[in-house]
Amino acid sequence: MKSNYLPLCFAIFLCVLSCSSPSVAQKIDSLEVRRVIEYLASDEMQGRKAGSPFALKAAEFIATEFEKAGLDVYDKLETYLQVFEYNGKTYQNVVGVLPGKNLKNEIVLFSAHYDHIGVLRAVDGDSIANGADDDASGVTALITLAQYFKEKNDNERTLIFAAFTAEEIGGYGSRYFADEIQARQYIAGINIEMIGKISKFGQNAAFITGFEKSDLGEILNQNVEGKKFRFEPDPYPSQNLFYRSDNARFAQMGIPAHTVSSVQIDKDRYYHSVNDEVSTLDIVNMTAVIQGIAFGVSSIVSGQDTPSRIKDR
Repeated sequence: MKSNYLPLCFAIFLCVLSCSSPSVAQKIDSLEVRRVIEYLASDEMQGRKAGSPFALKAAEFIATEFEKAGLDVYDKLETYLQVFEYNGKTYQNVVGVLPGKNLKNEIVLFSAHYDHIGVLRAVDGDSIANGADDDASGVTALITLAQYFKEKNDNERTLIFAAFTAEEIGGYGSRYFADEIQARQYIAGINIEMIGKISKFGQNAAFITGFEKSDLGEILNQNVEGKKFRFEPDPYPSQNLFYRSDNARFAQMGIPAHTVSSVQIDKDRYYHSVNDEVSTLDIVNMTAVIQGIAFGVSSIVSGQDTPSRIKDR
């Protein structure tokens, strides 16, 4: 018995050390996901219509979350809000930065749009288009991924987290941001749109728009191998989804920028309606999608892999 004591203690020590190191699942958990999305998609936000006081309120909430996560402000901005004018109205993107280490001049962009369509004609007394899946789900992913990578603190490349406005009225927020950047610095773009429901491929799966236009999807799948998660090609090519979200402007510049989604767009009864509520979402599966993204981009964030530039622009 005595001769086995020290090895046994050492084994227990290693187990305790390993168990005390938080996993992706511990860092990105469903309770935090629910906290964020319930506020963003609450009636208090009045549907987050771009240019409205309620969109500004949502922007300020996102900025507070970026500050809590410990992100830096973007470029020469004084706050997380990137303010711009369009057609005489004022809009705000929300941008935070996690500087890279040895490859800080190479950038991985994470994005989602926080605006929705505001207030509609009442249906059964409800007139607020809460936009829980479209796209509070994507912004929730953005915030929790920012928290995760900041805590992990080993990103070789610089990570930018951008919550864009005005996607619903023409993608003006992402266009404004994209027109100010040096495209050659951007290694990849992970846009996140409508991940609150189980995909056509079942649980623990999401699809990537424009899968065939770069090898980003292949890299993500290599990194989730053995994680019980997978990324599939877009099953709705006739919907032209690759060009219908905020990744489009970046892809036009050659950046391998794709949208990750799980929406069954051909069957979604709640799309752009007052019924797009948190109660219609699968928070556990949504959390799994966010965790899948975190695993999937690991070799890109670390600088080990560089996706090919977009084909067929």
